[in-house]
Amino acid sequence: MGLTVGFCLLLAAGSAIAAPIIQRRGNLPEPVSAATALSYLSSITVAAESNSPAYSRDYFPTWITISGACNTREYVLKRDGVSVQTDSACTATSGTWYSDYDQATWYAASDVDIDHIVPLKEAWVSGARSWTTAQRQAFANDVTRPQLLSVTDNVNQSKGDQDVAEWLPPNVGYQCEYVRAFVQVKYYYKLSMDSAEKAAAADVLNNVC
Repeated sequence: MGLTVGFCLLLAAGSAIAAPIIQRRGNLPEPVSAATALSYLSSITVAAESNSPAYSRDYFPTWITISGACNTREYVLKRDGVSVQTDSACTATSGTWYSDYDQATWYAASDVDIDHIVPLKEAWVSGARSWTTAQRQAFANDVTRPQLLSVTDNVNQSKGDQDVAEWLPPNVGYQCEYVRAFVQVKYYYKLSMDSAEKAAAADVLNNVC
């Protein structure tokens, strides 16, 4: 009897040790496949970036109402989080958010930024400077394309306005999905790439994906 109980306890302890830690990934709309992204990439215009006239974030109005009382940030926080609770103004009061960029899990919305996969300034210097304000607003609040994602705030801040030649997620396992999304958004909005950016995207799609 004692041996049986001891064996069962040992099995239970072993199971507890072996149990995987399951983390929920973000819910970025699924990007196109690597093959499709390569096809898109081949048709993206190569051009030097231009910051004339000079970029201002004010040219890209955020956040706008998406559904009910929820603005874009609140909508994405609810989409990407687990067990997200909100108040009457749609502000997240509790929940859990997993950041694909660095594999960190957060329990307060204040630790989470909503990243633009293609940064707003990157869009500006790649062609958005010729858009109307309404077009830039649609881009900055696009929840249909794989453009907005809940991520660790300081990782997003370290990314800044860099393109894929200058920055990739520190989580190597997410770099393929990130570049697929980046290329899809640039292609959809007819934004250009500089030569280093296009080469970096091709390298990830060919050698990482």
